[in-house]
Amino acid sequence: MLYLRDAFPRERWTEALPETAAFWLQMHAGFRAQQRHMADAATRWRSGRLDPRGLHAALIPTLQAFLQHLDGHHRVESGHYFPQFRLIEPRIQSGLDLLDRDHDAIHAHLDALFHAAVAFHQAVAAPSPDASDHAHQLADVLDRAAPGLIRHLDDEEDIVIPLMVLKGGPAA
Repeated sequence: MLYLRDAFPRERWTEALPETAAFWLQMHAGFRAQQRHMADAATRWRSGRLDPRGLHAALIPTLQAFLQHLDGHHRVESGHYFPQFRLIEPRIQSGLDLLDRDHDAIHAHLDALFHAAVAFHQAVAAPSPDASDHAHQLADVLDRAAPGLIRHLDDEEDIVIPLMVLKGGPAA
């Protein structure tokens, strides 16, 4: 799966990239930044530097954008890009299958994040005495979701970016 990455390794990704590849990396960088922001908010919560309302203000707007954009991004990849990539380079079939399965697993995490966020939001808005419990649950769900997402972004880039550069790829 990684023969294309070997031909065009990450250290060369600073070279002029096709517009779609540069945009793809930009989107992924945004997801990583949002994930870091949310992890930082959870860390500040756990260390006592944020109360439930402070965590809500620091986390919920970013989480809402993250959930919406990542879900849409995956839908476009699985529904538009991956089928075209399969035609361009059939040898990466198994890699694309892996990425599609990752999307399913990540979607389960997104769903869990959504439900934990709604429960936390409702507890803060009430205000409810169990808001702290919901904050801990949301922070735990964030922790569980992060490693798979970061790994997926790296894996996807290793397959997709070299393909776009070396073989061409569908336009945005």
